[in-house]
Amino acid sequence: MFQHARELIDTIREKDPAAHSDWEVVLCYPGFHAVVMHRWSHWCWIQGWRTPARFISHVARFLTGIEIHPGAKLGRRVFIDHGMGVVIGETAEVGDDCTLYHGVTLGGTSLTKGEKRHPTLERGVIVGAGAKVLGGFTVGEGARIGSNAVVVKPVPADTSVMGIPARQAGHKEKSETQRKFEAYAVCLDGEDPIQKKMAELQALLKVQDQHIDELMGKLDEVCASAPKDAKKRPAKKKADKAS
Repeated sequence: MFQHARELIDTIREKDPAAHSDWEVVLCYPGFHAVVMHRWSHWCWIQGWRTPARFISHVARFLTGIEIHPGAKLGRRVFIDHGMGVVIGETAEVGDDCTLYHGVTLGGTSLTKGEKRHPTLERGVIVGAGAKVLGGFTVGEGARIGSNAVVVKPVPADTSVMGIPARQAGHKEKSETQRKFEAYAVCLDGEDPIQKKMAELQALLKVQDQHIDELMGKLDEVCASAPKDAKKRPAKKKADKAS
């Protein structure tokens, strides 16, 4: 327990430049408090003491604004930054070195008891603020989920996703040593797939406008070169008035 807490303190100081001392982390970081209290509630849960486990998690929620079901499994060095509004469901699994920001939901879409209803985050996943990961699927190692994304299907390893519903915005095979921490899962080398499609449509419209201008120019040339009819059409005789 103490070793895990020591690792988490070091992780928070590494990932958050606003953390100026170990004591500041211990006393003032709700993400640290929530994870430590979850260790207690989860231990009670696996012992079969369900009501004490839920009570500890409820107290942790009251103190930190972070709701972690005691049945959820958290790996080592899991950093919940800011944390207000984070919800982690009963069958969720969060791997080592994952980072979650405020407003994140690891939720379930099934009501069937006894099945895997919540997502599994493998090692090193970063989930941006407000993102919702919903369902019993796996988010691969090193994946990045952009802020406010809604993820409803598996995410491959080393992939960045964003949008509603989330779409792939970038993918690069990386070794563990090549992966770097990206705050809020901001992927500078990625591209929003919606913005990409909009840019493609704008380029297509520009080409079409050029073609239309060319056609209109040719039409004007044809009209200008057409021979003019010198003869005037004879005027129609007025019909005799009825007597």
